Amino acid sequence: MPSLVTERIESVKAGIVGAGAFAIAELVIILVKTFTITMVVEFSPAAVIVNWELAFQLAIGAISGFLFGVTYRYIIREDRNSHLNDGAVMAFGLVRGLALVEGNLVLSELLSLGVLIVQSIICFAIARFTIDFAISRKLIKPFI
Repeated sequence: MPSLVTERIESVKAGIVGAGAFAIAELVIILVKTFTITMVVEFSPAAVIVNWELAFQLAIGAISGFLFGVTYRYIIREDRNSHLNDGAVMAFGLVRGLALVEGNLVLSELLSLGVLIVQSIICFAIARFTIDFAISRKLIKPFI
């Protein structure tokens, strides 16, 4: 039976993988949205410059990904129940996405609010698949 310290180390590793995967996925989505909007309106190199808002958004995303990674490792354990895996992604994605919607609730912007929910779910799904890959490669040990 693994020690408590070993379990915590594995949880931190899962959290770090989740944080990195989530932040990278979110950065890619933000860049795609920025380029899509600037191509439709007009291209501006200033749209690509990293600003404080983007840095805070990525930091919050990394924290969310870290918490997801730690929790996901405990949720899945050694059994491979796809309902647990999908449910964890949906639960985290909906909670984060709906919180963003609640903070920006303007009914005329329902489509963009829906995009925030889908973005959160996609980022958590990417974090999940990255953690699953790390577990399958034995880089992270599943919780027993």
